[in-house]
Amino acid sequence: MKSIAFVNGTVVLPDHQLDDGMVCCEDSKIVSIGRRESLPSDVDIIDAKGGVIAPGFIDLHVHGGAGADFMDGTPEAVITVCAAHLRHGTTTIFPTTTTGSSQQIIDMIQACAEAAQQLSKQPTMAARIAGVHFYGPYFAEDKVGCHAVDGRRSPVVSEFQKYFESGFVRIATCAAELPGAVEFYNMARQHNCLITCGHSNSTWSEMQAAFDAGMRHVDHFWCAMSSVPSIRQRCNVPMQGSMAEFVLMNIDMSTEVIADGWHLAPELLEFAFRMKGADRLCLVTDCNRALDMPNGEYRFGNAADGTMFRSDGNVGWAPNGSLASSIVGMDSMVRHMKRSTSASLSQVIRMASLTPAERTGIADQTGSLDVGKQADILVMDGGLNVVDVFVGGLRVSD
Repeated sequence: MKSIAFVNGTVVLPDHQLDDGMVCCEDSKIVSIGRRESLPSDVDIIDAKGGVIAPGFIDLHVHGGAGADFMDGTPEAVITVCAAHLRHGTTTIFPTTTTGSSQQIIDMIQACAEAAQQLSKQPTMAARIAGVHFYGPYFAEDKVGCHAVDGRRSPVVSEFQKYFESGFVRIATCAAELPGAVEFYNMARQHNCLITCGHSNSTWSEMQAAFDAGMRHVDHFWCAMSSVPSIRQRCNVPMQGSMAEFVLMNIDMSTEVIADGWHLAPELLEFAFRMKGADRLCLVTDCNRALDMPNGEYRFGNAADGTMFRSDGNVGWAPNGSLASSIVGMDSMVRHMKRSTSASLSQVIRMASLTPAERTGIADQTGSLDVGKQADILVMDGGLNVVDVFVGGLRVSD
């Protein structure tokens, strides 16, 4: 592979920006970062044209795109979704399950593993799959959201052990109040997963039990999660702390926001950023199959029996009028977070790259522009629109 130098742009590093910087790559790795200097004639020059040079994005929580959903359970569907998100700057992805039958989940995990093998031979075809985010079906009955209610259940060892034994689950979600949750968390910890609580109406004490079992993350903050009023309805008096208070008070807890402009108002994005900071707050898309698709009716989850939702070109809507996941890529999340909060460019990019890499244990390989890491690099214009994507130093063609 020929040496590459990214020049004439603002290089975004984890804690600062380097104006008119340069990033040099060889053999799929970053070999140097610094001020622009003269280069040998045999180096390929990538001119950022005064824009931004940033690490590729990492999405922890994503369901679909380009008409496909990971729960469709075929390698073709998986690659379709990953290719769509690569166009929006996501170079590493964690395909995310919904509620559904055990067989549908097994099919999804197997399809992702097969697709990952294919993509290892064709790295510019689609976003790199770093493992599966096992998300549904272990949700609280009253917090299922747009997922299929019939597909939710409490965890039992005989079922979830099969998923972990695949060796491909890297993020593991379960509502903390469900019977069997602690056993689920214990097994997830044995398999070195990022352990999360989501779609839950859990109390502070239930969150503490989950934390003691290894839980360190909460899915999409303020969405399908407990609050003091919801705990009051469930447990009567005295009023108790909820997931929100537990996450905000505990320095070791991280969380994520869907910054699409529809799920959370700017003041909530600002509040989450100020309370958790860029090193404990991740941007996620939670995107469904309507990404890059016309307005209309779609299924969330498996194409055969997933729940119906409507895309209006801005966001997904469930039949009851509640939100049904986002329909935009990580580039949109980054632009909106930068516009709507006091976070610096470096901080916003960190929330979409290094922070999720750190939380999932892949920061030694990717997530930031650092010497020795994979050359997963984005060139963006001044408006943070993706112009060019490189995976392992290879340019992604349109």
